[in-house]
Amino acid sequence: MIIMSSNGQSQEANELVLAKWSSRFLAWLIDFIIVSIAVWSIFGASFVSFDSNHPDKWFNDVGALPFIGNSVVFFAYWTLMESARGQSIGKMALRIKTTNLEGKMADIKSVAIQSFGKSFLLVIDVILGWIFTNDKRQRIFNRAGNTIVIKAKNSDTALNNISYKKE
Repeated sequence: MIIMSSNGQSQEANELVLAKWSSRFLAWLIDFIIVSIAVWSIFGASFVSFDSNHPDKWFNDVGALPFIGNSVVFFAYWTLMESARGQSIGKMALRIKTTNLEGKMADIKSVAIQSFGKSFLLVIDVILGWIFTNDKRQRIFNRAGNTIVIKAKNSDTALNNISYKKE
């Protein structure tokens, strides 16, 4: 795509290919499975009490503690992976990545904001994102953090004159 700059010269626009919702969901699912297996392998035993006389009480009533603990682990995982690489394991598998609106690495604050949404409030974040969707396929917390999810390219060059294309 060619765009005319303000000084009358033509420039080639850099096109960012936005990841499909289905690709984003599959990446999330891969991450969810991997991290959940790791978390429950390590910490699951602490929530189980083995009393051979009462097998019906093997799983203690621990309330919201597992949900909060899992959410904190997911938040840390996504924040660290996506601020360091732009990708979690699931996103690497599907060749998509989280970037800022210009297609560059997002800063840790932006990544933390968008990670919070998918760690603690995913259903609300996604539903509101779909209802109030824009041309950048952003969830609510993607908008708040000024991040997008794009198809990964082989090189991360500086981009100017950006246009967005849906996959």
